[in-house]
Amino acid sequence: MPTTLAFITGPNLLWAGLLFGFLFGVLLHRGGVTDYNVIVKQFLFRDFTVLKVMFTAIVVGGVGLFILHGQELTNWHIKPATTLAVVLGAVLFGIGMVIYGYCPGTGVAAIGAGKLDALAGFFGMIVGGIAYAFSYDWIAANILPVADLGKKRLPELSTLPEWFWYAGLVVLAAVVFALVARFEKTSS
Repeated sequence: MPTTLAFITGPNLLWAGLLFGFLFGVLLHRGGVTDYNVIVKQFLFRDFTVLKVMFTAIVVGGVGLFILHGQELTNWHIKPATTLAVVLGAVLFGIGMVIYGYCPGTGVAAIGAGKLDALAGFFGMIVGGIAYAFSYDWIAANILPVADLGKKRLPELSTLPEWFWYAGLVVLAAVVFALVARFEKTSS
């Protein structure tokens, strides 16, 4: 680890996590995605703030990790690509987000901003986490093995070079942002 970041270990790592979590919440709030109505309007295709914030975070994070990994400042910790589990998790996440009006991060940030409606879903997340923990053995035996591709990344699954995927992500973001801007212009 470079000496500039060597102090972020042990107890300092916990404080760094708290600091970055706080900053993340502030940025979510400043981005407008801690507002229930903004998230609901995203699903009604009336406000694309959530899409813009999330896509920006994905692109910045993805390209940032690509650069950091290229400079040997970080390592990949690849999780197994358990396709069925990912699809089921995405569906449950989407349903929960539509019902709750927040995703987990925006919900916690909304609580921090004093929005008490977010507390109900927060307790739901806790209950869901407990239910997942108690059912994990069944899930591991019956869901995780289905369409398990192993610890693979897209470059390994497709044989296309890594830079291609990051460049594609940037191009996709530009196209999506252009389409959203065009849609917002014609619908207003």
